[in-house]
Amino acid sequence: MSAPPRRILHLDMDAFYASVEQRDDPSLRGRPVAVGGDPKGRGVVVAASYEARKFGVRSAIPMARAVRLCPHLAIVRPDFKRYAAVSKQIFDLYRAVTPLVEPLSLDEAYLDVTENAWNEPLGMSVARRLKAEVFEATSLTVSAGVAPNKFLAKIASGWKKPDGLTVIAPERVERFLEKLPVDALWGVGPKTAEKLLAIGCVRLVDVRKVPVEELRRVVGSWADSLQRLAHGEDSRRVVPNQRAKSCSTEDTYAKDLTDLAEMRAEIEAMARHDASWLARRDLFARTVVLKVRYGDFTTVTRSNTRRPTRDADELAARAARLLERTDAATRPVRLLGVGVHGLLTPEELKRAIPLDPQLSFVSLVEGP
Repeated sequence: MSAPPRRILHLDMDAFYASVEQRDDPSLRGRPVAVGGDPKGRGVVVAASYEARKFGVRSAIPMARAVRLCPHLAIVRPDFKRYAAVSKQIFDLYRAVTPLVEPLSLDEAYLDVTENAWNEPLGMSVARRLKAEVFEATSLTVSAGVAPNKFLAKIASGWKKPDGLTVIAPERVERFLEKLPVDALWGVGPKTAEKLLAIGCVRLVDVRKVPVEELRRVVGSWADSLQRLAHGEDSRRVVPNQRAKSCSTEDTYAKDLTDLAEMRAEIEAMARHDASWLARRDLFARTVVLKVRYGDFTTVTRSNTRRPTRDADELAARAARLLERTDAATRPVRLLGVGVHGLLTPEELKRAIPLDPQLSFVSLVEGP
């Protein structure tokens, strides 16, 4: 006997960063707004209001191009601390309803509301109440998708943006899938869509008809998963509080860097930022990774793995030494980044100590 369908929500704040800016600055309301960097340099759009999207302004495009598309665009520098504070308000509301909340970003999450604090039998009712609570608490709108699984809920939340609510009941799944183009499938971008179109897959459901051997020639080992999704099948659970695997900080500079001392200072500051992130989460890192993108867009990474630490001075020194293993001294640098990987909790660290009798837990936490 199969288990009854689960009730999964995908909740996605509408133009989150831009909407926070418009909420907090009345002069921006109703205007095309882009959150991001300087259009005179190499700034990019981080988020765009719906008014800006009408002109073709989208996230990740150069801000200079955004201004050409919309000359009267209002540009606002991002304030991630403020966005994180608003995000916490929103996620607190979600977690009051169910502990099964899987964050995807500051403004997006899956919720399993099969069982919920309100004892609502319908996912649609939970979604409607959460939308109202979010708006009351923040004056911001959130679009919701309700479905038996994560794949369908994600598609549903984008169906009627902004401020949408779309429900795909189990008995309506097939009719809903028949409406979708092939690029609605997870992970199918423009290039993969072209390959699928070439073998006759115009609609999502067309993927079902392709022999799996032929599909493997087009998308490799992903073929089986793609066919399951084409049938609307997705068995993944909502996983709360997924553990971070790494943290990285990077910056693209308006003007290429050529001064090695300046680069070293930037790298050390990034490493200290990562160390602060580790401390807040009570984690330690084994590996430091340096990322360098030169002026010609060539990108290299260098890494160093040693004893686990979260000491800011040690991480900064290790990151700075990695710069010596690049061509930064002789080539202009467009981007720098520092990341920490191989993360351990204090409990995992204690278990690792016997591997090195020279170390003690106190020395690792407090430094030498």
